[in-house]
Amino acid sequence: MPNTVRTPGIVPGRLPPGTIEDNFSDLHPELSSYEAAVEAERCYFCYDAPCIDACPTGIDIPLFIRQIAAGSPNAAAKTIFDSNILGGMCARVCPTETLCEEACVRNDAEGKPVEIGRLQRFATDGLMATGIHPYERQNPTGRKIAVVGSGPAGLACAHRLATKGHDVVVFEAKEKPGGLNEYGIAAYKTVDGFAAKEVEWLTAIGGIAIEYGQSLGSDIAIEDLAAEYDAVFLAVGLAGVNALGIQGEELANVESAVDFIAELRQSEDLTELAVGRDIVVVGGGMTAIDAAVQSRLLGADSSTIVYRRERPKMGASVYEQDLAASKGVKIITNARPLKIVGDGAAREIIFERTRTGPDGLEAAGETFSVAADQVFVAVGQKLASEPSLIEIERGKIKVDGVGRTGHPKIWAGGDCATEGEDLTVTAVAQGRDAAEDIHMALAQPSTPPA
Repeated sequence: MPNTVRTPGIVPGRLPPGTIEDNFSDLHPELSSYEAAVEAERCYFCYDAPCIDACPTGIDIPLFIRQIAAGSPNAAAKTIFDSNILGGMCARVCPTETLCEEACVRNDAEGKPVEIGRLQRFATDGLMATGIHPYERQNPTGRKIAVVGSGPAGLACAHRLATKGHDVVVFEAKEKPGGLNEYGIAAYKTVDGFAAKEVEWLTAIGGIAIEYGQSLGSDIAIEDLAAEYDAVFLAVGLAGVNALGIQGEELANVESAVDFIAELRQSEDLTELAVGRDIVVVGGGMTAIDAAVQSRLLGADSSTIVYRRERPKMGASVYEQDLAASKGVKIITNARPLKIVGDGAAREIIFERTRTGPDGLEAAGETFSVAADQVFVAVGQKLASEPSLIEIERGKIKVDGVGRTGHPKIWAGGDCATEGEDLTVTAVAQGRDAAEDIHMALAQPSTPPA
């Protein structure tokens, strides 16, 4: 693990409290009733709505927008939750600009899509604020399912199974539920503890128990779960962090971007969170963007993202790249780290230019250095441990389209599974679909022993 011992240059309170509060305010404030009504009227309510096809959870977007326009926002919320029980969080964090809103035909008409994400938030927040849970459990089935991980996939699976009358026990390694939603998303995207509120609302369906401090492989064994429960759904995410594999990675103030974001999200006072003056983030995905932007918002003088390939290959969307630039983050592409330099603690990073050749990425014959008193590594994650009983493929749990593994009692979904796409909305879809498949499997008559 990288050394995270703080040195004198990494200090808290670089900005006044009021400035930090403003910096971490809601990125997309909630629409008022009037604003929502006006925005809803912009929808063409397409019969063959391409926005539905672009949504991984298949929400009937024209229907819920029509319900808002008709003055029935709670009905709109129910339409959303029928497909995506974490519709409130997805309204905040989904890259709608590359999903439903990119497909919106208003783009062709006037170059500006209907603000589907904000309308979704308006509806879901409104219903959740009433304290009403729009679902009731079916009659108890007597079946018990273990869900390992309380991130988006695990929660979606647990809720769908609970509605069908099954009892669900969720095993969570950390002290709080929510997974990525609680620990891994930029604070300005989910303010006011929304992730925790959503879990509380979701589990109000009943039949879902969460046990904390239970890590697969150390506290619980998959063999025991498969023996004790009627089915097991693995939603363990990718808790392991890939290393750079270069000299100097052991220096102080070289750390995982994931850990930095988690620390920030759990901080009760951001003025007490230490940050350096010159931040360098190695990577090109959403985690890299979130770490770089939040470093600037905490008061870093400079924040630079360095990615090894061309900008179009970055995992972060163009919208997120532009957001980073608007916050003063510099993005350097076609460069990979060679060495982190420093006397006990990071001082600078030496990079080499890269290009895409006939055999893939290759050195371009030029090096340069970037000042860095704090380095965040965001070059991908991996399974913290490889569970037994199931097949691992390309570092993830091998599953089919509905989350089935090779074991008849074990399913998997979310980032840990081969079908995962590192998106909250995709994880929700996989958890939901796996729950439906588990329910169907449990409904089949047992085969008597030979």
